[in-house]
Amino acid sequence: MAWFTDRHCFLLAVTFYGLSTIYSVFLWRKGFRRDDWVNYFLLAAGVALHTLAMTKRGLTLHSCPVNNLYEATTFLLWALGLACLVYSLLPRFKFLAAFTAPVLFTVGIFALMPSLDPPHGAKPEFSGALRSLHAATILQAYGAFGLAAVAAGMFLMQRHDLKFHKLRALLSLLPSIQRLEFITFRLVAVGFVLLTIGLVAGSQLPSHEGKPYFSDSKVLWSALLWLVYLESLVAYKFFGRTSRRFAINVIIAFAFLLLTFWITNLYSALHNQ
Repeated sequence: MAWFTDRHCFLLAVTFYGLSTIYSVFLWRKGFRRDDWVNYFLLAAGVALHTLAMTKRGLTLHSCPVNNLYEATTFLLWALGLACLVYSLLPRFKFLAAFTAPVLFTVGIFALMPSLDPPHGAKPEFSGALRSLHAATILQAYGAFGLAAVAAGMFLMQRHDLKFHKLRALLSLLPSIQRLEFITFRLVAVGFVLLTIGLVAGSQLPSHEGKPYFSDSKVLWSALLWLVYLESLVAYKFFGRTSRRFAINVIIAFAFLLLTFWITNLYSALHNQ
């Protein structure tokens, strides 16, 4: 039906993310002591509606829907939700959804603000295979960083319970802290590689009014983000940074990403031309 737009689909997706968040509270209180698929299917329903919303927007624009802040944000959340669903199929990772759902719901509410989605012109702003590669890899990198922050939070939770000899840590179905540490590092590394590819692809795009690529606020912000994650990986892998500090840095870095992404995007000439 004509009235059922992509934004309506995304609103329904955020509703399911909210239901998943509410259910997650009960899982946290139970200490994850039993295998539970309800939260997984709630999140899966949200991601399915989210995918439908992006598909409808993409068919309308005849391009990848990453033309404004609303579309870029929904793409980021979709990457995070899809990655969560895939990892949740692995043994002992079903409760990853309980940590991801609050992020999807909170940022999804923000993305629904009308000011983030101004009307498009007659011609889509997005075109070109190189620009598609740039946008897709950057946003997938954000999704990997978000999932790494979720895994880091799970790691810190397990570490706290084990440190204080809580029975919940022994009965919990969450993965071991060793596996969570490995997953966190691997996700950060994958996100870093994707971010590097995206930045290199972006440097090959036509500049805005002849301005240097690294004079743009979003590019400078992305380069700073690249350095932050590079420092975390190198310090952890080669200079003996503790697992706890690495996990905390990963969470702080993603919080920084979420809090500053919209600001730099709004003031970027390259991303608003």
